[in-house]
Amino acid sequence: MDINAYQEFAKEKLGFSFKDINLLVTALTHRSYVNEHKTTHEHNERLEFLGDAVLELVSSDFLYRNYDEPEGIMTALRAALVRTESIGAAGKELGYEPLVRLSRGEKQGSERAHEVILADCFEAVIGAIYLDQGYEAAKEFISKHILVKIDEILEEGSWRDPKSYVQELAQKIDGVTPVYRTLKEEGPDHDKKFTVGVYVGNDLKGTGTGHSKQEAQTAAAREGVKKYRVLENKHKA
Repeated sequence: MDINAYQEFAKEKLGFSFKDINLLVTALTHRSYVNEHKTTHEHNERLEFLGDAVLELVSSDFLYRNYDEPEGIMTALRAALVRTESIGAAGKELGYEPLVRLSRGEKQGSERAHEVILADCFEAVIGAIYLDQGYEAAKEFISKHILVKIDEILEEGSWRDPKSYVQELAQKIDGVTPVYRTLKEEGPDHDKKFTVGVYVGNDLKGTGTGHSKQEAQTAAAREGVKKYRVLENKHKA
């Protein structure tokens, strides 16, 4: 990939030019690429480590200054802000996926694997911005792409544990405890994919997929919560 593409990305999407563009290139270089290209020696794991710490500090500072909540709730809110799905989605919105350097094998990986890689790259990009532009620039980047999602998280209640929350709502609204049923299993053993439904009585309240039954149940519960929240809002109206 032409290094000018990385500088162009920085100007268009980040709003500045890197003093050391190699930091951004490294932030978007997966370990597998280094293993396959022996002339490349650096991958993004060290930058990811640094970016993760900066992301946690900025998020914690934001929540502390803006929400007067107990530690447990603040921790859950922070987890919702910085979970893999959130930062992976932020990475997709930024559009750096074509610039990510992967091995041929990783390019053929599962959707979930790519989501994790994009999330790791997002943290590494934070680390690169922090080293190249300083804390305030990293903070502004995080505020623009991550902290803006707090209202949506609060509105959807997605900071709460989905399985506990859907059970609370089901018992409150229907007087029934939800149960989970595996609807489908597919794929080889090393990359199994489960589809699970959450039922309240005979009603299917949500479905979810994942690479473990637990992950699929959590996704199904999240869908169930959304349906119950719609019902709650209609009753309030």
